[in-house]
Formats: sequence, C-alpha cells, structure tokens
Amino acid sequence: MPLVRISLREGKTEEYKKALGDGVHRAMVEAIEAPAQDRFQVITEHPAGGLLYDPTYLGIQRTENIVMVQITYQPDESRRRNASYLSGWPRSWRKILDCDRRISWSVW
Repeated sequence: MPLVRISLREGKTEEYKKALGDGVHRAMVEAIEAPAQDRFQVITEHPAGGLLYDPTYLGIQRTENIVMVQITYQPDESRRRNASYLSGWPRSWRKILDCDRRISWSVW
C-alpha cells in the first residue's frame, strides 16, 4: 500500500487538490502498477513560510506553486529484484498539472 503525502502552498481550490491527487494516483497506477483502489493520500496545505526550498537549486526554477510529493511504498519481491519499475514515473508525472514538483520515494 503506497502512502502518498502531497504538500503545497495554501490557497488552492478543492478542484485543484483533487486533480493533483488524481494525477499522482494515475501516475502511480501507470508507473508502478499500483492497484486502482489502492489510494491513500494526505494532502497538506502550508503557509508561505511552511514550505522551505531553494528557488534555483541545480539551475531549476521553482515558484510558489511548488508541490512536494512523498511516496512511501513497499514493492513486492519481484519488483525489489528489478528496480526499473520506477523508470516510468517521470514520464507519467508530466501529465499531472502545471506546477513545480519535487518527488521523494521511500522504498522499503
């Protein structure tokens, strides 16, 4: 069961948050073949000082539209032997929403 935590600046609409959660889940279904019903997400909004990040680290521009996604996931034994299951994630992620994004995988 992947657990997804999505952090973003406060003030986004419910529709935006739903679309973001839907997009992250859809990308996980496509990239790691997560079951469609296996959806556990925590979406948290933060004030301006509640998300700290460097706006130009590694030459990548980040704005106040930054979204940080943390995924905690324990793959089954066959996937542990073949780490390439994560390779589809970036391609799928680009389909979500136009926002700055930071993805952190915790695989155990």
